[in-house]
Amino acid sequence: MKYFALIFFLLLMGGCDLFQTRDAQQPDQSRSNYQLAVTPDLLIQNLINSLNDLNLQNYLSCFSDTSFSGKQFLFLPSIEAIPLFPSSPWDKKNESLYFNNLIGKIPTGLQATLVINNPSSSQVGDSLIYSASYTLNIPFFDASIPSLYEGDLKFSMVRDSRLVWTVYLWQDIKSTQYPSWSELKGRLY
Repeated sequence: MKYFALIFFLLLMGGCDLFQTRDAQQPDQSRSNYQLAVTPDLLIQNLINSLNDLNLQNYLSCFSDTSFSGKQFLFLPSIEAIPLFPSSPWDKKNESLYFNNLIGKIPTGLQATLVINNPSSSQVGDSLIYSASYTLNIPFFDASIPSLYEGDLKFSMVRDSRLVWTVYLWQDIKSTQYPSWSELKGRLY
């Protein structure tokens, strides 16, 4: 009887995977195409990717951190959107609130699309001034919120103590009949 129990136990143990390792479960996290922004072009690509991925951390990484650059991030809205902004000045905390609200209004599986056109840049002291036109398309749940935003942006960028490029000043300019990015931020803040 002892041998029968021992044989049964050994067969039972051999038939299950109790002592075998299993593959690790993939973490439940958002997609990320973030690259260390060692060039201004990578910074712009990170901004585009953070919107495509709806990744708050990567989005905020595009903006200056006073610990590394000595410059506080500031957003200057288009003139038409100023009445929509209850908070002035608009800083990184406001960006975080806006972006979290944006994420919550986009159906799962869909993404925002940012297209940058006609970029130009010039060096001014320790900063790089980057200008471009943009088209931002956002598939909202709520059809009453416009999905297309266009305008011009002007970024003042600096390379911080980590040798990473970040935006410390963002000026938005309404340049078409479509709402500007500022109007989107004001609506979602």
